[in-house]
Amino acid sequence: MRWALPIMLGTMLLATSAPAQQAEPRLDLSGPFNLPAGWQLVTTQGADVEDPGGNTAPGPLHLCITRDGGKSCRPALDAMLVAPGEKSVFDTPHYLEAAKIIHLTPDRPLLWVQVASLHGGNGDQIVGRMALTYDRAGQRFVPVYAKRTGRNNNQDVRFLDKGPLRGAIISAEPTTDAPFAFWITVNRMDSHGRYAPVLRYRSGTGYGDGNPLAVIDSEMPETLRRLKLWQPGSPLPLPEHPCPRPRLVAQVLWCTYPPATPPR
Repeated sequence: MRWALPIMLGTMLLATSAPAQQAEPRLDLSGPFNLPAGWQLVTTQGADVEDPGGNTAPGPLHLCITRDGGKSCRPALDAMLVAPGEKSVFDTPHYLEAAKIIHLTPDRPLLWVQVASLHGGNGDQIVGRMALTYDRAGQRFVPVYAKRTGRNNNQDVRFLDKGPLRGAIISAEPTTDAPFAFWITVNRMDSHGRYAPVLRYRSGTGYGDGNPLAVIDSEMPETLRRLKLWQPGSPLPLPEHPCPRPRLVAQVLWCTYPPATPPR
């Protein structure tokens, strides 16, 4: 459920602890990308550390795409969380949340990596996602999409592997001004082999509306309509999980009856 109070990373509030996620130490890349033997994503993790809230947390991650067992990286992915400006304790990945092969098309694989920082004092994290392809001329992997978000405010980034937007990457990020809603951005691969935005709009989905659907799911009919991939009167695009009472309310998908008064 979405709530209406934006919260930034901080150390003043009581921290929430979460169990450490075990990083997969190696992911084979030779097979999926039809490369010579030895290509891997190798992940190593340092000793436990204390996070800003005083809790024990997993140590820093080192992520290396390598063809020689980690002697050289082509490239290293340690800077996925770094933003322009001053350095921060949240610039370093400590949690490996995903490392997997996705497919833009059946014969076009991409490497998808998702990492997260230490928890802030309010439990928030910086989350970084990156999609990479193999550059045969340069004999290295190169990013084709990268995105950093927080987590506390229902931010979401999703690669779509089926449906009319197969191969697209959609993100939902909270607006900073009232009426509080979300920026929905659809990215598709362009002619240069990089993901680029093809649609960005302010959602009809709002904070505190009582809709239990993820924002990307509640906005899917409107997203597809704006891209001329769906029109009212056609079957509704539904999420993969059960949706017992699908209905549109002000262009927003609901799977339940909306509350008479949105929760506060």
